Amino acid sequence: MDTQRLILFFVFSFSLLLLWDAWQKEQRPAASLPAPAAKTQNGVPSPARPIGSATPPAEPAQTGLPSVPTAAISASGGERIQVQTDLLVAEIDTLGGSLRRVELLKHKGSEDTSKNFVLLQPERHYAAQSGLTGESGPNHRTLWVAIPGERQLQAGQDSLQVRLMAEGSDGIRVEKTYTFRRDSYLVEVAMEVRNGGQAPVATNAYFQLTHDGKEPTQGNAVAGSFGAQSFVGFAYFTSERKYGKVQFADLDKGKADYPRQAQDGWIAFVQHYFVAAWIPAANLGREFVIERRQDGSYAGRAVLPVGTLGPGAASRIAVPLYVGPQEQRRLEAASASLPLVVDYGWLTVIAQPLFWLLEMLHGLSGNWGVAIILLTVLIKLLFFPLSAASYKSMAKMKLITPRLTKIREMYAHDRTKMNQAMMELYKTEKINPLGGCFPILVQIPVFIALYWVLLAAIELRHAPFVLWIRDLSALDPYYVLPVLMTITMVLQTRMNPTPPDPVQAKVMQFMPYVFSVFFFFFPAGLVLYWLVNNILSILQQWQIQRMFDRDRPAHAKR
Repeated sequence: MDTQRLILFFVFSFSLLLLWDAWQKEQRPAASLPAPAAKTQNGVPSPARPIGSATPPAEPAQTGLPSVPTAAISASGGERIQVQTDLLVAEIDTLGGSLRRVELLKHKGSEDTSKNFVLLQPERHYAAQSGLTGESGPNHRTLWVAIPGERQLQAGQDSLQVRLMAEGSDGIRVEKTYTFRRDSYLVEVAMEVRNGGQAPVATNAYFQLTHDGKEPTQGNAVAGSFGAQSFVGFAYFTSERKYGKVQFADLDKGKADYPRQAQDGWIAFVQHYFVAAWIPAANLGREFVIERRQDGSYAGRAVLPVGTLGPGAASRIAVPLYVGPQEQRRLEAASASLPLVVDYGWLTVIAQPLFWLLEMLHGLSGNWGVAIILLTVLIKLLFFPLSAASYKSMAKMKLITPRLTKIREMYAHDRTKMNQAMMELYKTEKINPLGGCFPILVQIPVFIALYWVLLAAIELRHAPFVLWIRDLSALDPYYVLPVLMTITMVLQTRMNPTPPDPVQAKVMQFMPYVFSVFFFFFPAGLVLYWLVNNILSILQQWQIQRMFDRDRPAHAKR
């Protein structure tokens, strides 16, 4: 196999991947229509039982999981409390005491960049809910009372608290406190449960995320191609099961596989660039429940024990909620395992070091486009010995091309003798016909890994480069980089030795134009990387070719 055939093989495989990805998108089932809510009596977990012993007959959940109450919503409605920090604007609804809307002030919308990105939003049934299991305690259907206080983080203020109160039956009283902090997407949600009754009460607390199951719009961002599709759905982590994803389709079929009981870990809802995650403290028993609800939406929750409270006793339970961008440093600060939600695909082992290096270069240059150029130069230097060997091999092949053509003409009707003569020529001239293949094969995983980095890293979202390129994670709006990329590919092809086979030569002549079509659908940052790589390759190949042209009489034996 020579270099040209390898390129043909790569392009063919590349095309199959794109066709497979398009077929997957075409065959993906449409979002399920909401099912009518059944008018059934909701099950109530027994206060004396441990977590996991109650079965909710009103929800299509699996047997043995704790229920979350679905009592009728109060007709009086609730108050919308708006809280603003330096990073977000949050909206808490007193009807349920839930976090219903979160607007991120440092990130622009996917479709309308003049507006801020909204993560949690009522229109998508995307909310963070919490309460007590069973019908005796306040829950996300209860009308809570807001305690007056500050609603905006003031200058010099490090944290802001919003308090809500609610009472359930059996004398249970709950004070829920949302704590927002400066320069943080972590919101602590704490519930202080007090038993004001005359009998002991055992109950559990739940912290859940809900979503309608529809994929968010991406605007001009490249959501997925080349076999890459950013995941949307629930995810979890435990020390035993590690990181896992739960597909909506599996929930619809009742075949979702995830840990039900754990002593640590978190549960999250993941989408492209952003995540919301409940992160309970370690060494605290919990149960995970992920289900499709009767109204067609989905819910994932962590259920934790509050304990048995005697008359007049109180207990406090707090769980941090991360609700924001998938920025590596912020995710690490929230939980050591939370950065796993950044999906680098099957080449994570290469993609993570690439991003680390890219981030370092951005710290030096201050521009992500410049960082990509510097990264390309470093990668080129790393592969310099391999590339040099490849170009030397191609230069030698170019010098003996006329002799190869003669051999093909001489043994046109005897392929065995033709191959023997060609191998003898390679041996005499000390040429490895596969010499140009290995460097290309080595760089393909780097190319794919960098694609995943540019696809998944929110740090490059809406990151400008120069002039017309305002978002390196999106397509080049005027296709300038893909056109320049095509020109460099044509130039490289002309610098390579012409294949002796006329058909193969014709194919290689048009191959740059065919191959360059793919780059019109790649993120601008990836095209920038490949363009700079091509320019450096052309300069390196030109210099090596000059050296061989100078020594041509010593090599080009007739």
